[in-house]
Amino acid sequence: MNLSQHDWTKQLEEDNNSVVLDVRTQNEVDNGIIPNALHIDIYKGQEFIDKLHKLDKSKSYFVYCKSGGRSGQACAIMNQLGFNKAYNLVGGISEWQGNMTIQKIKD
Repeated sequence: MNLSQHDWTKQLEEDNNSVVLDVRTQNEVDNGIIPNALHIDIYKGQEFIDKLHKLDKSKSYFVYCKSGGRSGQACAIMNQLGFNKAYNLVGGISEWQGNMTIQKIKD
C-alpha cells in the first residue's frame, strides 16, 4: 500500500508491532537513514528474498527507498511472500521531512 509521508508516519507511530525497512544500497544508507531502520538492499536479489523470509510476517513493515520505486517493488514482493502489512513511503527519503541519522562511513 502506498502512503504519503503524513499517513506513513502516523500509522508507524500508532503501530507498536512495526519495523521500518530501508531497501536502498549501502552507499545510499551511508548518507543517512531513518533512525532504527532495518537495512536490506533490494538490489541483492536472492539475498534480499532470503532475508525477507527470516522476518516476522505478523509485523507491519514501513518500507522506503530514495524515491518510492524500489520500496514499492519491495512491498509487492513482500505481499507475494505473505506479508499482509507492507507500506510504501511515496516519494521516499528524498522527500522525507523527519529525523535521519548518518551512519559511520566505512574506511
